[in-house]
Formats: sequence, structure tokens, C-alpha cells
Amino acid sequence: MQIDEFDIPGPILITPRRFGDARGWFSESWNKAAWAAAGLSLPDFVQDNHSYSAPRHTLRGLHYQRPPHAQAKLVRCTRGAVLDVAVDARAGSPHYGQWVGAELSAETGAHLFVPAGFLHGFLTLVEDCEVQYKCSDYYAPECDGAVRWDSVGIDWSTAAPVLSAKDAAAIPFAAFDTPFIFEDRA
Repeated sequence: MQIDEFDIPGPILITPRRFGDARGWFSESWNKAAWAAAGLSLPDFVQDNHSYSAPRHTLRGLHYQRPPHAQAKLVRCTRGAVLDVAVDARAGSPHYGQWVGAELSAETGAHLFVPAGFLHGFLTLVEDCEVQYKCSDYYAPECDGAVRWDSVGIDWSTAAPVLSAKDAAAIPFAAFDTPFIFEDRA
């Protein structure tokens, strides 16, 4: 597998190997032991989510789940292609408010690991996209929240995305009172 890190520590881009022949290909999309042997220390995942977005430029995010039910996510696109982003929302982090992004697609099979304490969102780059992701905690509606998609300087390459009512009404990052705290482990 290929493991790529970003300038912001925490998020990781992981591309599992694919083994192909005339019939197509095979890949292990998740193998806890193999990933740990490759040096990845990921949390235990307890819930899998699967979303479908029909129109191109559907934007979902920027979402978070506050403690005590904060979620780390392992995200992959299994149909189509998306721009997937993670925004550091940890108070005291030297990277607070900064973001990383990667194109995830069914073609590459890449995954983005989004640690707890990061906002998460994605934009569909084509029609008919499916995104699947593992979560480290169960969905807790009382801890659910969103930050406005256009308030942290992400280059989404569209000025008019398709949004849910929740995402359209989300607060800007400048008004966000983060519940996340940076823990320097250096």
C-alpha cells in the first residue's frame, strides 16, 4: 500500500494495492493487522456509512461530531470521484483552521483518514458518486454539527454547490466555538 502524509499531521492518504488481471482487480479495502504492520495506528471503527449523491458539485460538510462522541473517519469513494477535505479544528493546534484535501475516486481506491478533531467534507466532481466511510464512534445527533463550507478558504472549484438545508445554514468557522483540543504528542 502507499501511504502519503500531509503538511498538517494527522490526516493520511492511503492507497491499498490492487491486483488485476483480465477479469478486473481485487483489493483489501481494510485489513487492521496489515495496516498496523505498515505503521498505521488507526482507531477501532464501530460504524460504516454509505452516501450517494446524484448531482455533480454536491457538497456535504463541513461536518463534525463533538466529544464525548467525536469521530475519526476512514473515507473512500466507491463510485465516481470527490474532493475530500479535512480541516484542523483543534484549539491550540499550530495548524488550526488549515485544511488538506485529496481526490478520492473509484478508479484509484485511495482512502483519506480524518482524525477526530477535524471537520470533514467532500464535493462530488462527477454525477452519481458513492462515498463510504468507517467511523470510530456511533452517530450521536446531540453531538452533530456543521461549519459553513465556504468559511475556511477551501478551493472547492465551484461557487454554487448543491447543499442540504443543514449545510446551507451552518455557522462560519470564525463563529465556531471548537470543542476539540490539540494534544501535542511530540
